[in-house]
Amino acid sequence: MPRLLVLFAAILFGTTGTAQALGPDASPLAVGAARIIVGGALLLLAARLLGAALPRDRRAVAGIAVGIAIYQLAFFAAVDLTGVAVGTVVAIGTGPAVAGGLGALLNGEHLTRRWAAATSLAGVGVALLVLGGGSDASIDPLGIVLAVIAGAGYGTYTVVTKGQLQRGASPEGVMAAGFASAGVLLLPVLLLAGPAFLAEPGGLALALYLGAIPTALAYVLFARGLRHLSSGETATIVLAEPVTAALLGVTILNETPGAVGVIGAALVLAGLAVLALPGRAAPSPGARVQSGNSLTLLPPHESPAAARLRRRSARHRPARPDPRGRAARR
Repeated sequence: MPRLLVLFAAILFGTTGTAQALGPDASPLAVGAARIIVGGALLLLAARLLGAALPRDRRAVAGIAVGIAIYQLAFFAAVDLTGVAVGTVVAIGTGPAVAGGLGALLNGEHLTRRWAAATSLAGVGVALLVLGGGSDASIDPLGIVLAVIAGAGYGTYTVVTKGQLQRGASPEGVMAAGFASAGVLLLPVLLLAGPAFLAEPGGLALALYLGAIPTALAYVLFARGLRHLSSGETATIVLAEPVTAALLGVTILNETPGAVGVIGAALVLAGLAVLALPGRAAPSPGARVQSGNSLTLLPPHESPAAARLRRRSARHRPARPDPRGRAARR
């Protein structure tokens, strides 16, 4: 179920490009900033209605907000310099690697061989899928650097969000605090890039759609799935986004993918299938865990590693005398 939540979120993310293509002409920076501002406001409203508390860790919220803002600004700047194809490949391809590495470093997450295989398949698939168009593929060193920075921003806010969820924060509260703060950071960008498109019915509808569906709804689903998955695995599942965008381009925008693009989409789907294969499931809170010849109840919110440490301590603890045994001997 958590993987399905993230996958559904990725599908919603993938509608962003098609919505922008169908909307009025506007600066991509202005549209991106408006999306975060509207999404942040809706997430705050949802958190209030659901009674979800906002995280108290201001540094973590600032880290999420800065990561979101960096991703938005660096990605659009990279695309402007080096083209949509190369910029998308580098930014999206960098995300899982950064999320996996930071997740292991900051949150103690374990990187599995299956994650590495799935990420490799999906990463190559994204490269073939986007570069298969070949229309605007160009290499600009500064653009590549900005695309890597964008991927790092995405990976950073994924890992920091995961850390807050591990500490018991609600997905709605974390997303509301992070995106509302990012909206404040991006408000000057919207004003400088040109908010005039919002005065048109089509422009206002575009901002409301992008803020409500591929931002507010999608990121709540994303966070709910992330709560039960590692940062790296979550970032890899999100690679379904460009596949969705390509399918919408074919069905709605009448784009024609080449054979290379079709192979790329198949590789991304293969990588997601690798993650979906059944594996050894970690014990969930409240589960009964085998310990030697006995069964132990895993307390809520206790990780398997903490459970092993508790059992090890229990084995070395002196046994309490049994009052019933003493009574029987009398």
